[in-house]
Amino acid sequence: MSVTPSSPTDLPLEGVRVLDFAQFLAGPYAAMRLADLGADVIKVERPQGGDLCRSLAVNDQWLDGDSLLFHSINRNKRSFAANLKDAGDLKSVKALIASADVMIHNFRPGVMERIGLGYDVVSELNPRLVYASVTGYGTTGPWRDKPGQDLLAQSLSGITWLQGNDADGPVPVGFALYDIATALNLVQGILACLLRRGRTGKGGLIEVDLLSSGMDLQFEQLTCFFNGERTQPRRTEISNANVYGAAPYGIYATKDGHLAVAMTPLKRLAELFALPALGAFDQSDALKRANEIKPLLQARISERTTAEWLAILEPADVWCAEVLDWPRLAESEGFAELDMLQTVRNGAGSEMKMVQCPMRLDGSRLPSPLGAPALGADSDTLLNELGLA
Repeated sequence: MSVTPSSPTDLPLEGVRVLDFAQFLAGPYAAMRLADLGADVIKVERPQGGDLCRSLAVNDQWLDGDSLLFHSINRNKRSFAANLKDAGDLKSVKALIASADVMIHNFRPGVMERIGLGYDVVSELNPRLVYASVTGYGTTGPWRDKPGQDLLAQSLSGITWLQGNDADGPVPVGFALYDIATALNLVQGILACLLRRGRTGKGGLIEVDLLSSGMDLQFEQLTCFFNGERTQPRRTEISNANVYGAAPYGIYATKDGHLAVAMTPLKRLAELFALPALGAFDQSDALKRANEIKPLLQARISERTTAEWLAILEPADVWCAEVLDWPRLAESEGFAELDMLQTVRNGAGSEMKMVQCPMRLDGSRLPSPLGAPALGADSDTLLNELGLA
């Protein structure tokens, strides 16, 4: 079935105004996804320095004086500079809030209430507003004031004992997984509240936190844990990929690289690998005797190249894949076909390459060619729009 690609003027969130008070990653990433879908996202920042992420460089990369990280999660937004502790600026911000559909912040619990922008106050100012809050560990309890940072949340959540092999210590996921998961949960909640508002006319409060999002990511493993003996699962000695995944599930070194092998009956693998010793194991042994099975597989797999094994396993419908690094992924036809790279350009004309929104709408990608804004670049325009110039 053919579809007509959507035009930039036919995005589902056009006409929705979002105020992004958030800093660093989870909140700004959620706001960026809403911008990808057509929302008018206004980033409200401190006049001096703006979002702290502007000065937080990853890999020591910068663009026009701001960190590349800031540019990567703030495309397609406008910037409004305001000191929330200044009465005049706060009045302007409240005018923005009165005009908005969604408000996002990730201040620690109690901060927005002290400023005078807590949910109770803001919902009186704008009853149709969807008020979205991101915290590290919720708004109550002994952990509420801990820093809401991805590595720290990973460390508290147990996920660091799922990566690596049995002899390793705790191994964190190598990117801000919880920030991104929290952002996507926030987007889902915001969209759901907007749908409810269409039915009731009233906004609402949506709250997400890093730790809850991290627990949700581990739902499969935690279901096993809480319905079992509640003992910490052991990682396999080699090729660990899932603490509850039976052999052969894992990554194995080949003669020239690595090969991932997922769920496949042992008897079938014994035939394809020409490995009689593997055939001696019953399928019921695949989990409990994984530390005996995986070394057999590793020894055999290391005898041939990745391409040689793929030529045997893929026609036999075995779930397997070559393990790629970024340079090889970037050169692959599969990556090119996904069309996930875009070039964005900011107001100063500087360009950068970045991945784009992973969704397709009516058969088309959702490109966002406008880069992140300079601090306060849109303050005067927005004041004019509000009649406050």
